Amino acid sequence: MYKTFKRRSFLLVKNEELVKEFPEMALLLNEPLMNYTFTQTGGPADVLAFPKTRDEVEALVNYCQKENIPWLVLGNASNLIVRDGGIRGVVIMLLEMNTIQVTDDVIEVEAGARLIDTSYAALDNQLTGLEFACGIPGSVGGAVFMNAGAYGGEIKDVFVSSDVLFPDGTIRTLTSEEMNFSYRHSDIQRMQGIILNARFALEKGDKDVIKTKMDELTYLRESKQPLEYPSCGSVFKRPEGHFTGKLIQDAGIQGLVWGGAQISEKHAGFIVNINQATATDYVELIAHIQAVIKEKFDVALETEVRIIGEEK
Repeated sequence: MYKTFKRRSFLLVKNEELVKEFPEMALLLNEPLMNYTFTQTGGPADVLAFPKTRDEVEALVNYCQKENIPWLVLGNASNLIVRDGGIRGVVIMLLEMNTIQVTDDVIEVEAGARLIDTSYAALDNQLTGLEFACGIPGSVGGAVFMNAGAYGGEIKDVFVSSDVLFPDGTIRTLTSEEMNFSYRHSDIQRMQGIILNARFALEKGDKDVIKTKMDELTYLRESKQPLEYPSCGSVFKRPEGHFTGKLIQDAGIQGLVWGGAQISEKHAGFIVNINQATATDYVELIAHIQAVIKEKFDVALETEVRIIGEEK
């Protein structure tokens, strides 16, 4: 629940109270988010919080609501651009909430767990269905939020339910139907709730077959994606009837450098940080790509990456 909030002085007054209210929680003040985003860009969060349990998340959100402090939840900031001015209020990262439990053919995972780790937990328990996720660097909460997918698989294919904390303090369990998944979308994006966990239903399989498939997908990812540079992953959603990378190649702008950012020479659907890029470099280059593709091919590219925060 992010609100525009430019008066730092208000939050500075609240910082001491916040620290006293949550003495056991890791709270970092004026923390640069470039230390956490996969693009290695982004301005500071007034407060960056790392709750360890759902009770701590609930208490923190309730406190922010009561004190009128804006708050926002990040996954692990893999498919995200934080503008150079940063984020006012409290930014919550759930990385400490990363427990993975397997019962029969169901995996229940806390929202801060990495999707990659979840896919390997499935492998260890001879469960098939999450092979597609073995190279997706996001958190489970973020993956559910955006219905992450790769190589023909999507979260919606295995999703059962999530417990979600809403701004009014209630926690509801939402099913796949209630999530209303579609391409890189779930209804949680408009609900403004916090995904606390997720349950995935898989099937028993042969461990060697599962491992072979994951190895194949890992090879494809490593050979085609510019993993040697910081990036936010795939920048744009796939436009109907087209491939983003080919459109950018055909437009003759693959390899274009904008400040410290570059349209990857390895995969035109990625923008990489090659020389201390700023978030502004990323945002401006994204806008330039969209304008060029619209002008040349009359195709409107929609961003897959989330762009949040304030201008510097």
